[in-house]
Amino acid sequence: MMAGPSALPMSEHRVIEIHPQAPAKPAWAQPCNGCGVCCLAEPCPLGVLVSRRRQGACRALQWAPELSIYRCGMVSAPAAHLPAPLRWAAPLLARLARRWIAAGVGCDAAIEVPDSAQRD
Repeated sequence: MMAGPSALPMSEHRVIEIHPQAPAKPAWAQPCNGCGVCCLAEPCPLGVLVSRRRQGACRALQWAPELSIYRCGMVSAPAAHLPAPLRWAAPLLARLARRWIAAGVGCDAAIEVPDSAQRD
C-alpha cells in the first residue's frame, strides 16, 4: 500500500478471514512473507480498480497452496484479472502493482493482528 500506513483507530476493529495456513503478519518493515493481511483488509490503488471496491479483500489476491502464502494476482497473473480489452496492458500493470504493494521493500501494513490470531 504505497500511500503510507493507514492504521485503524484503536477503537475500531475489523475481522478479516485469513487462510489457516497463512504465515503470521511480519513486523513493520520486515520482509513480506505472504501473510495476506494487507490485501485482505483493503485493496491497493490498482486493487481498487480491479476489485471495484475501496474496502474489504482485494479480488486479485490469490492463495498459493503449494507455498502456503498469498500472492498478488496483479503481479503473478495480471491478465487473468483484467477484462479482455485491457489484457494488452498486463505487463505494465504488473510492474505498477509491484510498486503499489511495495514488493521487496518490506511490510508497510500498519494493521495490528491480535496475538491470538497469529500463527507460527
